[in-house]
Amino acid sequence: MKSANMAGSTPLQKREVDDENESSSSMRTAETILRLLPMGLCIVALVIMLKNSQTNEYGSLSYSDLGTFRYLVHANGICAGYSLLSAIVAAVPRPITMSRAWTFFLLDQILTYVILAAGAASTEVVYLAYKGDTAVTWSESCGSFGGFCHKATASVSITFIVSLCYAGLSLLTSYQLFSKYDAPVSFYNNKGRIEIATY
Repeated sequence: MKSANMAGSTPLQKREVDDENESSSSMRTAETILRLLPMGLCIVALVIMLKNSQTNEYGSLSYSDLGTFRYLVHANGICAGYSLLSAIVAAVPRPITMSRAWTFFLLDQILTYVILAAGAASTEVVYLAYKGDTAVTWSESCGSFGGFCHKATASVSITFIVSLCYAGLSLLTSYQLFSKYDAPVSFYNNKGRIEIATY
C-alpha cells in the first residue's frame, strides 16, 4: 500500500518521506548510543565499587560494610541491565507507539531518580568519610583508608555522570511522548473575538 502511494507521489513528496525516514533513523541511532553510554558507565562504577576494599594496621574496610554503597552497586547493576535492554528495543526500526513511548518515559524517569538517589546518598557517606562529623562523634576515616575513599569517590562521580545521561534520556523520551499529542485547538468567539483554547 505504501509503495502504491509512493508510485503516484511527486518528487517533492518522495523527498519529504526520505528526509523523514532519515531523520527517524538518525534519531534512533542517537537514542541507542545514549542508552548504551550509561550502561558502560554503570558497569565501570559497579566494578570499581565491588573491588573497593582495604586492609591495613587499622583494620579492614569494604564497600559491603556500608549499606549506602551496597545500594549504589545494586542501582548501577539495575541501570546497566535496563540500559542494555532499552538500547536493543530502541535499535529496532519500528514506529514508536503510544504504549512504547509511555513505557520508555516512565522507566527512564524512575531509573533517573533511582541512580540520582544512589549517587546523592553515597556522596554524603564519602563526605563524612573525608570530613567526619564532630556533632555525632563521627571521625573521618580517609586518613587511614585513603585508597578506599579514592575508589568510592571515583565510583560516585561516575554515577553522577550516569545521572546526567539518564536526565538526557528523560528529556528525549518526554519529547517523543508528548510530541504525539496534538496542541490544544483554539477558535474565535463570534461575539467578542477572544481566542479561547479548548482542552
